[in-house]
Amino acid sequence: MIFACYTDQMTITVEFFGIARKRAGLSSIEIDADSVGAAFDLLADRIPHWAEACLDDGHLKKSFLANINGRTFVSDRDRPLKDGDHLLILAADVGG
Repeated sequence: MIFACYTDQMTITVEFFGIARKRAGLSSIEIDADSVGAAFDLLADRIPHWAEACLDDGHLKKSFLANINGRTFVSDRDRPLKDGDHLLILAADVGG
C-alpha cells in the first residue's frame, strides 16, 4: 500500500536588495506563503528587526517596494503568490 502526502505549501523566495538587505541581514530567505500579506507576516515573525525598519502596520513603508518575479510591483496584501515565486523587496529610490 502506498500513501501519498500532499500539502498546500507555497514555497517562495524572498530576496532583499539595498537597504532592505541591510535591515534583514541576509540576501534571501525561503518561506511558505500564499499571499504578499502572509509573506510580510512571516517575515515579521522571523526577522523582527527587518519588520521594524521596513513595515508599517503590516504593509511596506512608502520607502520600500515589493515586486513579484521581477515583473510586477505590488502593494496589495491579498495578492496571491504561487509556488516558486520570487518576492523582491527593494528601496523605492532604486533606479537606473
